[in-house]
Amino acid sequence: MTLQQLHYFLAAIEHGTLSKAAEQLNVAQPTLSDQIIRLEESVGTTLFIRTNRKLMLTEAGRGLQPFALAATTASRQGYEAVQSVRDLKGGVASFGTFGTAHHYFLADLIEEFRSRHPDMKLKITGNNSSEVADAVSHGELEAGLVMIPLTQRNLAVSEPVWSARVGYISADPARLQGPKTIEDLAAAPLILTEAKWSSSDSIRSTLNARAQKAGVILNPIIEVDHQSTGFELAARGLGDVIASRPILHRLGYEKKLGWTPIDPPLFEVFAFIHRYDAPLSAATRVLLQLMREHLARVQRAYGHLDSEHQAEPPPD
Repeated sequence: MTLQQLHYFLAAIEHGTLSKAAEQLNVAQPTLSDQIIRLEESVGTTLFIRTNRKLMLTEAGRGLQPFALAATTASRQGYEAVQSVRDLKGGVASFGTFGTAHHYFLADLIEEFRSRHPDMKLKITGNNSSEVADAVSHGELEAGLVMIPLTQRNLAVSEPVWSARVGYISADPARLQGPKTIEDLAAAPLILTEAKWSSSDSIRSTLNARAQKAGVILNPIIEVDHQSTGFELAARGLGDVIASRPILHRLGYEKKLGWTPIDPPLFEVFAFIHRYDAPLSAATRVLLQLMREHLARVQRAYGHLDSEHQAEPPPD
């Protein structure tokens, strides 16, 4: 079975006769007929009932049709993808990221992308991993970089490309003594972020599951959408936040806030996503590769923090 044979098979279905199919494909009818026969020999059964007026599909032919269409479509899309990558001209990279990506690499990434590929356009959006995953799932974005795990089942998920340990962050040194258990968190004056997406936020879901298992309840005193707001409130002594040490560093609160790990360890883990049934454009594939390079640099810059488990209270 070859792609050419499947292509001829679909043309015969579309045009109803071998002569019309051959004419449209600009090939000799005996050539097309021979390839159809070879296809039937390869699958071990007839695919058409040949009448005087029109070809009729057999049950086997009807069974093969959707797979033939999928194979020829995939072949065409693959060829187009290669050609567009080779040319790297035009196209839009449509991508979503988690909300704090701009603190780490986003501006540098966009600058480098535009420098390398000035003819390609960018659309980058997203405030929360759940929001991005929904947009990719519904076809509004081609791909995304999100925190996993996910609930959407029509998405392909890459291997993890970045991770960071999550801890308890406070302006009060007395509340930073030792790793924090879920029971400690239930008794703490928590400021929880991602308020809009709380039911689908991966970190919140994990903590709530731990709390339920331990028979306690996480009851935040303040909920806000953005981590930057949560950090500002914590720096003013209004409560404590749960976040990674890299974002504590990137937001510039290391002199005002301290960090201690959560026990058992809890990590933010990020991966790329796209729809199973939608091939990525050349622009988006190029952006993904470039983003991998930037994420590798971020991981190298902050990865050592995850092996340092001792509490770090803010300076007096």
